[in-house]
Amino acid sequence: MSAPQIHTGRVVRTERLTPNMHRVVLGGDGLSRFAVGEYTDHYVKLMFPRDGVRYDEPFDPAAARATMPREQWPVTRTYTVREWDPAAGELTLDFVLHGDTGLAARWAVRARPGDPLHFGGPGGAYSPDPAAGWHLLAGDESALPAIAAALPRVPAGAACAAFVEIGDPDDRQDVPGVTWLYRGGRPIGSLLVPAVLAHPFPAGANPSDVHAFVHGEAAFVKELRRYLRIERGMPRERMSVSGYWRLGHDEDGWQASKRAWNAQIEAEQEPALSA
Repeated sequence: MSAPQIHTGRVVRTERLTPNMHRVVLGGDGLSRFAVGEYTDHYVKLMFPRDGVRYDEPFDPAAARATMPREQWPVTRTYTVREWDPAAGELTLDFVLHGDTGLAARWAVRARPGDPLHFGGPGGAYSPDPAAGWHLLAGDESALPAIAAALPRVPAGAACAAFVEIGDPDDRQDVPGVTWLYRGGRPIGSLLVPAVLAHPFPAGANPSDVHAFVHGEAAFVKELRRYLRIERGMPRERMSVSGYWRLGHDEDGWQASKRAWNAQIEAEQEPALSA
C-alpha cells in the first residue's frame, strides 16, 4: 500500500462563522497536488506537531513515526473538506469549537495568514446518488460541513430531508434545505433522533431507492442506524452511517476503538434482520 499523499497548506484567511464554528482557508504552492474526486464527504488528516518537538523538512510523518518515540509523533485530527476551489487553489475547513478545548480548534482560532498546516488525503466515500428518489441527511455540528457540501449535489426534483442538530440558534448557517434543531443544554442527538423517526418515508418507497447520510456523535448514529437498517430495511450499501466522534473520547481514543465499536454494531443489529 502506498503512503498517503502529504500536503502543506498555508493559512490564507480565517473567519468566525458562528459563535461555535470557525473557518480556515488554506492555500499556497503546497496544495499544487491536492485534488478531490466525486465525493461530498471528502476528509483530510490534519497533522499537528507536539509541543517542543521539531520535525525534519520536508515533513514526513512516516519518517517521524519510524525514528521518534511514540510520544513525539505528530497528532492527527480528521476534518471534512467544506470546499475545494481548484481555480483559486484554496481549501476550506470548518472547525467546531468547544470552548478552549480541542487541539485542532485551538490551532484554528489562533491561526494567522502564512501559518503552515500539514495534512494527508483526501479520503471519502459518499455523494448523493443521482438515481435515488429520496435522500436523508442527518447529523450534528461535526457533520454540518459534509451535509452542506452534499445538498447542492442532490438532483433537482428528488425528495430530500436534511436535519442538523446544533447547540444554539446563533450557530445556524445559511445552508438552504436544512431543518435546524436547537438542543440547548440537552444531550446530543436528543432532538435529532426523534425528528428523523417522525419524518415520514415517501409512501410506497422502496428502501433501495433511498440514500441516507447519518454522521456525528456515535451514540445517536448507532440508534439511527438501527432504525434505518432494521425498521426501514435499508440495504447497507444505501447508507453512509458512521460515528465521527464519541462523547468522552478524544480522536485518538475513538479511532483506536472505532473498529471494535463498528463490529459490535454489526453483531447486534444484523442478526435482527433475520430474526
